[in-house]
Amino acid sequence: MAGTGAGRFAPSPSGQLHIGNLRTAVVAWLFARSTGRSFLLRVEDLDRVRAGTEEEQLAELAALGILSDGPVVRQSEQTGRYEQALGLLQSRGLVYECFCTRRDVAEAASAPHGRPGFYPGTCRGLGADERDRRRAERPPSLRLAAGVGTWHIEDLLAGHVTAPVDDFVLRRNDGVIAYNLAVVVDDAAQGIDQVVRGDDLLESAPRQAYLASLLGLPVPTYAHVPLAISPGGRRLAKRDGAVTLEDLARLGWSAHAVLALILASLGLPAGSLGAALASFDPARLPRYPWVVDPAALSSTPLSVPAGPACKPSAPTDKVLP
Repeated sequence: MAGTGAGRFAPSPSGQLHIGNLRTAVVAWLFARSTGRSFLLRVEDLDRVRAGTEEEQLAELAALGILSDGPVVRQSEQTGRYEQALGLLQSRGLVYECFCTRRDVAEAASAPHGRPGFYPGTCRGLGADERDRRRAERPPSLRLAAGVGTWHIEDLLAGHVTAPVDDFVLRRNDGVIAYNLAVVVDDAAQGIDQVVRGDDLLESAPRQAYLASLLGLPVPTYAHVPLAISPGGRRLAKRDGAVTLEDLARLGWSAHAVLALILASLGLPAGSLGAALASFDPARLPRYPWVVDPAALSSTPLSVPAGPACKPSAPTDKVLP
């Protein structure tokens, strides 16, 4: 089915992309192209920016043939939009000040009947005098006064997903706009109606969909891709060894060979992005993590290994804790 919107890949410029990140970018590109959408790149640089990383990441993506169909947008240049959205929520009485520390939130979550990572609304009912007193001690973050306990989305890979919605942070106490608000505003402003990203963000999607509904913004189509993991079962990271393009280039891997490895892991023809696109079928994508063994990549590839069999798997309902 052809689309008129856009898909995207939105890395944070905190370090080099590893092959798991690049794999997600490739899948996002394939999803967009296969549905007639444009494909955009966004730099999510509100936090943890390392000098020169944006240029490195864009070059790494370009080496695989992943280019943006429009100007690269940086979150640091969009703060006016975020403040406007925050102001709209404030005008409707949907924002309150929170003075809790990370430790406070962690202790509340570990208390009897607490939920891990779930904010129980500790500061929601504070009176004006108490807020004034606490404001003198530390600057507040701003939280959404959520009107629901759960929200659901339909995910092209995970199926029907229901997850808790708490009073999540909209602006941190250091004044930085929080990810959940920024990404919702960004996607709507860029006309992005298809979000393909790692499934570590699956639990965030219902929160973001709910926030979009409050702001009167369209909810995109979601597809959350299983992550690349180490043989030990951890999410893949640079500390695991030779997992970046630069690392692999030193071992004799060309960018083409790395792309072929990524495509093979998806059960797609490894010759080129074009060949992969012609065979791309979301229903046949793996629904399990990609196990990457850096030790197995340490020799120069003579040929690209065939990827694991990709068996069709129907989406299933998920209820996240």
